[in-house]
Amino acid sequence: MKPTARAVDVRRYRIVRNVVLAWLTAMILAAFLLDIPKINILEHTARNLYFHVPMWFTMMAAVFVSAAHSIQVLRGGSLLSDIRALQAARVGTAFGLMGLVTGIWWSKFTWYVGTDVWWNFDPRQTMAALQLLIYGAYFVLRSAVDEPVRRARVAAVYNIFAAVTVPFLLYVLPRQLQSLHPGADGNPAFSEITAPVMRLVFYPAVIGFIGLFWVLYTQRVRLAAAKLRVTQDPEL
Repeated sequence: MKPTARAVDVRRYRIVRNVVLAWLTAMILAAFLLDIPKINILEHTARNLYFHVPMWFTMMAAVFVSAAHSIQVLRGGSLLSDIRALQAARVGTAFGLMGLVTGIWWSKFTWYVGTDVWWNFDPRQTMAALQLLIYGAYFVLRSAVDEPVRRARVAAVYNIFAAVTVPFLLYVLPRQLQSLHPGADGNPAFSEITAPVMRLVFYPAVIGFIGLFWVLYTQRVRLAAAKLRVTQDPEL
């Protein structure tokens, strides 16, 4: 593999970090202070739209960043490409877990209010859980290989496969099955049952959380690159 290049432009990182923090602060204030109309069943839990859905958009962005760096690994890139692939997958999986948890809480206080049900194997929930297990297997696979270069190549192949499953498990298949989620078979899309004013917060939330992914991912890349320089092994 090629020698590692500089991992991070620190000046750019600091600028983006500060912009993202200001952006998310404004978005969160708007999420709770901006008045929204009463929506059937959802009522004010509809504000979770600003957090739950952007988590999944962020995970999808993260896994494709990860897969792009895995492709670079297979093309003969440096271990820095493997670092980037791993850290993007880790941060993306964390956002996926938060998306799953916020979805469970949301369903509990809307679909299953007054019951002791937390999980009902709704197709979209089940597919999301399966997607997280696929990435869990990626991390387990990496831990089974000690030699860094071989580990990078083996993990890259699996990571590309995992990224290919994302649009099918998180978008295509759930839309073909009956589900309580908006946009599923027979259900209107969320945009059809929410007020236009909510989009003023929703779209900035998507941008803000993807920006937060970039900040966290860049921090972890810096740390792993420093470890690589000291130990010749980037695994954190």
